[in-house]
Amino acid sequence: MIEKPHFEARFLLPKYWLTWLSVGILYTISWLPYRWQLGMGRGLGRLFYRFVPRRAAIARRNLELCFPDMSSSDIESLVRKNMQNTGIAFFETGMAWWWPDWRIRRKLHVHGEEHLHAAQKDGKGVLLLLFHFLSLEVHARLHGFVKPAVGLYRPHNNAVMEYLQTLGRGRSNKYMIPRTDVRSMLQALDQGEIAGYLPDQDYGRKRTVFAPLFAVEKASTTTGTLLFAGNANCAVLPVTCFRRDDGSGYDMTFYPEFENFPTGNDVDDVTRVNHMIEFAIQQQPEQYMWIHRRFKTRPNEDDPDLYQR
Repeated sequence: MIEKPHFEARFLLPKYWLTWLSVGILYTISWLPYRWQLGMGRGLGRLFYRFVPRRAAIARRNLELCFPDMSSSDIESLVRKNMQNTGIAFFETGMAWWWPDWRIRRKLHVHGEEHLHAAQKDGKGVLLLLFHFLSLEVHARLHGFVKPAVGLYRPHNNAVMEYLQTLGRGRSNKYMIPRTDVRSMLQALDQGEIAGYLPDQDYGRKRTVFAPLFAVEKASTTTGTLLFAGNANCAVLPVTCFRRDDGSGYDMTFYPEFENFPTGNDVDDVTRVNHMIEFAIQQQPEQYMWIHRRFKTRPNEDDPDLYQR
């Protein structure tokens, strides 16, 4: 468990000066009007598209694999929009970490909150299935206004960024748990906490099975969802958070609890999770984090790399 972080004198060492400069610029920008930041984000995303071709190529390849019937022009249009949303996500980090409650809370539009209440009615914990949409930092901050939660996260290698991200993500929530600390996650769920978990990336071969995801018949899919759901007193509840196209805020939607889950059939169970991921992505495909190599782990180690063209 990671408690509220404290500032340390070592954060002022010269090796962190560039980090502080970058953070200072982002902090200053975060006070600009929201729509200005959206526009700046789109502009930054256009630069990503032009000058960071590797990430655009990964997004393009993921879309080709998931949607083989989509035309090349439609894929390219979606890649451009996705890069723009990636740029917006950069500025959303500043909003999520530093905006005062009154400013960010008015951007929240909640739907299906009754599903969260129903899942908690017997005192159970809630394993909240989150997905890697580009507004994820804002999602985490906004969720605390509905119900403060516990977050599973990957610690940052940079000590200053670790301090800032832990402080920022904990502003409206409870505490953070390193993603390798399975025991603390299980304890939190058994104690009735709401704990967020992201099951939609390629985490390699450990604790995974291969299951369908869109047109990819065998995608490496974590069984971590089943580990937590099967060993803790908890309900499994999906939630999405999308940025509104008109710039008026974010729609956070809670969906009904998974019933009879897990069943004991790992492939069937993670396929069910993947179907939920597909449903979420289809609503706002341009806002999903396509720049991750989602299909890098192949069923057989000698299978060809899907990202080598």
